[in-house]
Amino acid sequence: MIRASLTRLAVAGAAVVGVAALTMGTAAASPAPHSGKHDKNPGPSVPVRLLTINDLHGNLEPPTGSSSRILDPNGPNVDTDGSLTGIAGARYSIAGGASYLVAHLKQLRDRNTLLVAAGDLIGASPLLSAAYHDEPTVALLDKLGLVTSSAGNHEFDEGIDELKRIMNGGCHPVDGCSPAGTWKGTKFDYLGANVIKEDSGDYALPPFFIKKINGVKIGFIGMVTQTTPSIVTAAGIKGLQFTDEVAAANKVSKHLTKLGVKAQVVLVHEGDNITPNQDPSSCPVIPGNGSRIATGLDPQIDIVVSGHSHQAYVCKVKDPAGRDRVYTQGSSFGRAITQIDFRIDRRTKDIIRSSVVAKNNVVTRDVAPDPETEAYIKTWQERVSTVANKPVGKITANIGRGSNIGETPLGDLIADAQLEATKEGGAEIALMNPGGVRTDLTYAQSGSEGDGVVTYGEAFQVQPFNNLMQVVTLTGAQLKALLEQQIWTVDPATGGITQRILQPSSSLTYTFDTTKPVGSRVSDIKINGTPVTDTQQIRVAANNFLMGGGDGFTVFTQGTDLWSGPLDIDAFIAYLGAHSPVDPPATGRINLIR
Repeated sequence: MIRASLTRLAVAGAAVVGVAALTMGTAAASPAPHSGKHDKNPGPSVPVRLLTINDLHGNLEPPTGSSSRILDPNGPNVDTDGSLTGIAGARYSIAGGASYLVAHLKQLRDRNTLLVAAGDLIGASPLLSAAYHDEPTVALLDKLGLVTSSAGNHEFDEGIDELKRIMNGGCHPVDGCSPAGTWKGTKFDYLGANVIKEDSGDYALPPFFIKKINGVKIGFIGMVTQTTPSIVTAAGIKGLQFTDEVAAANKVSKHLTKLGVKAQVVLVHEGDNITPNQDPSSCPVIPGNGSRIATGLDPQIDIVVSGHSHQAYVCKVKDPAGRDRVYTQGSSFGRAITQIDFRIDRRTKDIIRSSVVAKNNVVTRDVAPDPETEAYIKTWQERVSTVANKPVGKITANIGRGSNIGETPLGDLIADAQLEATKEGGAEIALMNPGGVRTDLTYAQSGSEGDGVVTYGEAFQVQPFNNLMQVVTLTGAQLKALLEQQIWTVDPATGGITQRILQPSSSLTYTFDTTKPVGSRVSDIKINGTPVTDTQQIRVAANNFLMGGGDGFTVFTQGTDLWSGPLDIDAFIAYLGAHSPVDPPATGRINLIR
């Protein structure tokens, strides 16, 4: 794969140097300031514009509900109840959708433009893209001239072999060719400078890509969050290691410098959370893993484009040499395009740091959608319509996930569905990860199906991962330890909540006291009203993502007597069909004290 990437570099007019010299090994020492980075007396320079996207997640159609909104100081809408940000009065726009994304890209492009991305372009996608293993999305990105992208954690949902198939071509080994015919692969490669093969220590993906524009070269270093093994199924990352992002990038940076590539940009699928109610071109970040990476990278690296946290920000951070470095992210679902303009000094071959200007452009829907993209999407809508429009059940009112803070009606409903689907495996309780609940179930019709009717496509948008339902045996003490792994913290400065609360089936109740120290927050655990003892054997259902220790719930891996059942989407659809019309379940299974 790396050799193929270098061949493409030659075609692009970039320097071709064997990557064998870039071997894995011990991390380099802390980088020191280097020459060639001073902007005082720059020589003749050339302009470059980067347009960047991240976390598209196959959203070809305009996203709906909360996934369609983005904070926008120039937006026409005002959040009156604080449902968007937690602070009423924030202005926002309805944004996203591939046809609008393309229209905005065309407005922003000039002859000096490169389009790049920071991962999760595919995976956790709506049915329109997911039904065909995201080939419709990747094909569109190819048409748009995407130069390269870092891999995101969701690019590994179906494993490294499937990701390589997406890049190299060939029909899916199980489902065969899509209606478009034999898949020809992509013109761009996903990058993974910190993704290593366990057996050989070699790079599993190309670590970098060099692109020549206006007579100068830019090196792009791509990485995915080191936490990928905890947020992707074990099967998806089998045989791979995910190393420290800073050490991996710094190693590649030194290699690029030896090749004479001084203008360097990191594309990293890791980012920070933000304080609410902020301009998407401001810097309201709460420093976390994204800032750790952005500030720790070698001073030779000029710009850091991030993803993963689904936030919008434009920041300047200090590199290890004390100089300003631009650090950005562009929301998610195609709701924003990050624009980064700068100049490269022809003499030093480096980015003139003082010339770097960045902003986030909201992909509003007040422009004419791109007609060619509209026609493209319509073609795929027709291809998938038979499956997507099939009614699978009814609901009596909206069933939402709200802000996914604490227990939610939709999370409870999914847990109930999973419990019912795993009774054959002896399940007594079921637990659902809130991050796997991707959108709300809305009562109003989305097409011509009628109010209250849930279609397969709508159900799939809620549960798009095709995770396997499994059951294991845990003791009562292990169940308590598992529930103690839930997170609930409040930032004293901003009041922002960081939390990860499992959604319980109706058979499970307990108290979670956030005011107590971690390790003593869970009490009064009951199953069907009966108190749980430490030695009690309990059959617990969850998806295979959680069973593999996903989201940090490592106690699941201590379970015994594993049983595997249906896919989570099949469990959800079966429940909707068997219990229609479904009322929103009452919350209160968790007595949350805060």
